Amino acid sequence: MLKKFFLNFLSSFVGAWVALVLFCVVAVMVVIGLIGKAGISAASSSGNVKKHSVMVLDLKGEVIERETPTDIDYIGLVQGDVKSPQTLTGLIDAIRSAKDNKDVDMIYIKCGGLSAGSATLHALRAELSDFRESGKKIYAYADAMGNADYYVATVADSLFMNPDGMLALTGLTASTMYFKDLLDKIGINVQVAKVGTYKSAVEPYISNEMSEPARAQLDTLLGNIWNVLLSEMAVSRKVKSSVIDKMVSDDYLFLQRGEEMVGKKLIDKAVYEHTMDARIAKAVGVDKEKLNFVGPEVVGNSEVEQALNASGERIAVLYAVGEIMEGTKSGINCEVLVPVITELADDDDVKGMVLRVNSPGGSVFGSEQIADALAYFQKKGKPLAVSMGDYAASGGYWISCHADRIFADPATITGSIGIFGLFPNAAGLMNKIGVTPQFVATNPKADFPSLFKAMDEEQMSAMQKFITKGYDRFIERVATGRKMKPEAVRRIAEGRVWDGMKAKQLGLVDDLGDLEAAVEWVRGKCKKGDKLKVASYPSVEAGFWDMVKISMQSELQTMLIKEAVKYAPDAAYADQVSKLLRRRHEQALMPQYDIRLK
Repeated sequence: MLKKFFLNFLSSFVGAWVALVLFCVVAVMVVIGLIGKAGISAASSSGNVKKHSVMVLDLKGEVIERETPTDIDYIGLVQGDVKSPQTLTGLIDAIRSAKDNKDVDMIYIKCGGLSAGSATLHALRAELSDFRESGKKIYAYADAMGNADYYVATVADSLFMNPDGMLALTGLTASTMYFKDLLDKIGINVQVAKVGTYKSAVEPYISNEMSEPARAQLDTLLGNIWNVLLSEMAVSRKVKSSVIDKMVSDDYLFLQRGEEMVGKKLIDKAVYEHTMDARIAKAVGVDKEKLNFVGPEVVGNSEVEQALNASGERIAVLYAVGEIMEGTKSGINCEVLVPVITELADDDDVKGMVLRVNSPGGSVFGSEQIADALAYFQKKGKPLAVSMGDYAASGGYWISCHADRIFADPATITGSIGIFGLFPNAAGLMNKIGVTPQFVATNPKADFPSLFKAMDEEQMSAMQKFITKGYDRFIERVATGRKMKPEAVRRIAEGRVWDGMKAKQLGLVDDLGDLEAAVEWVRGKCKKGDKLKVASYPSVEAGFWDMVKISMQSELQTMLIKEAVKYAPDAAYADQVSKLLRRRHEQALMPQYDIRLK
């Protein structure tokens, strides 16, 4: 087994190097192709908005917070998936533009396998509901729908499904992978220091199953979020929540045909997709030949507006998305974000700021650097609000709790006030491969902590004290920011995660509202706030991969790389272990549950 592990491990590196060489060859071809394609990109656009336009929302794949530079994705190339995911900011901008554009008569939702966080879905659905209140209609169609598609699609005036379609309405589930047996097999032992009964982010490294406190908090969290989604679906479908919940619990809905969903009142009509053009034309009041279908990228113009609004007196919306780390291109890199915050603080034209947080937390060091920069911004006398997305937990809450006002979505996951430290010991791995580390030190603690030696009782006690002090700092920080007594914070801390509605009841957030609500609050706190523009930060700079990936669609290019990266999936199994070894010891990170709705 050990020999096979190392052969697979080495083959992954060889495969990656070969793929890199081949990619460079392909990249040269693509760059040449880009020059030739530059002149026809406009012609291949999905059209312009004109009279009787219908905006098509293709709810397929992942929806992320906002556009970010991406790394080369070899696996995506093999699968032929090289498109950028849709963004919540882009979709919301397009829906608002469609609402105000007199030439856009309707929105047509095509469901095709949506994946997003619960707060993202809630925000998207709320924006569509606001569109309907303008008097314009929404139709939705699906061959197949999951929880996420269906929740969003129920906002439509009419919901259609293929007669042979599938509705996989199953309720919410969460999963996480446990790695103890894997770590044991490769000879890595993880020593843990933590504070918080519910701080279960460490469990996958030291256990093979979920603890009862972790299971209990997750059960409550999912139940509360499900109730939010369920109640809105019930109102839209004019069916009692309890009736829908009973169908989900008792029936295997996804094993029933679309036609059967009509009788259950979960959809309006079972029809084939080719009939939808005529139905949409009738709803708009024109012949179907006069319909003009356009995508959200044509209707919205957020990128142009952001470029224009980046100067003059303005309100800044600063995005903090991903895990909090240092020295990384992905996630929230404090070394990148802190200078942006201080620049905004020193810019006299920036009158206030909304910090948009969508983060499960991460490094305590990184969190504190960001928190200090935000305090500097507030010392300038400028209002600061926080808008929480899918997550604002642990380190995400650390950077949020001192804001002047905190807004959360009802389905936001927040709290997780707790700290842990993971200390890998790879002595077993060294023994397995025949390596014996030897140490010489001038002082007893010179080689502590070490990746190759287990901590003794005294050292573990010292580490626990260090983590406990960090937890006490976290408690004091929350108490000061939320104007609560420390003992009151401790009662709702212990690393427990809360949904947005419960967090408001507990005093961890001030209001239930979206990003726009936070912006308007800041606007109200600024002089001449109604005249202020809104600009987003940090600026998104496309990397080389972003520029070329949309052109790497051909079958030939995919086949060229496929063989070279056939071992790449092996590397995915080592991802969690590599993260463990790269992280700083002290972490404020919520449990890594996969609770995206699909």
